[in-house]
Amino acid sequence: MTRPLRAVLFDLDGTLIDSVGLLLASMRHAFDGFDGKVPTDREWVAGIGTPLMKQIYAYGRTPEESEMLRDRYREFQVKHHDLMISAFAGVVATLEKLQARGLRMALVTSKGEQLAARGLEHTKLAHYFEVLVGLESTDHHKPSPEPVLLALQKLGVAADEAVFVGDSPHDVGSGNAAGVTTIAALWGPFTREQFADATPAYWLTNITELPELLDAR
Repeated sequence: MTRPLRAVLFDLDGTLIDSVGLLLASMRHAFDGFDGKVPTDREWVAGIGTPLMKQIYAYGRTPEESEMLRDRYREFQVKHHDLMISAFAGVVATLEKLQARGLRMALVTSKGEQLAARGLEHTKLAHYFEVLVGLESTDHHKPSPEPVLLALQKLGVAADEAVFVGDSPHDVGSGNAAGVTTIAALWGPFTREQFADATPAYWLTNITELPELLDAR
């Protein structure tokens, strides 16, 4: 028998906030004039949900070069952050409903904690979340289960009392490995086909459908 649901975990970029345009613009700025291999938009999107340096190390030929690319990326990202991100339609109303049900919420992201917190504040979502697990929180990152397990520990809930909503196969892989029920968010940059090998428990085409899905869980 399924235990009562107590917590909902969310990814950030592509799940709660529409920030893919900023991430791609930051990548293009970082690699502008670079004389090595430059990622395509498709290749960069495929890595969204994993740490920035993991993405950049695939292209930097030396540690120094990777650090230069990272610094250029972050410079652009921080400067343009507030102008280029917004909460997806329906996110606030959905989080209000979950909070009204007494569900506890945590953010599990591969983004640095400071910038993730800034994104939540800017989009007026911060007060819904009592836990933020970011890049600095764990030694291993999605699709490792470690970030999800830490969020559960901080919330004080068991894996079978939580669900994890994320827009990338990395989110689903992390959640599955941690033993939580996973929900693939199809309004982000990843297609249903790209989730195939990750095997989410549920699919969601619009975040406003989440409360009803949880009722049927």
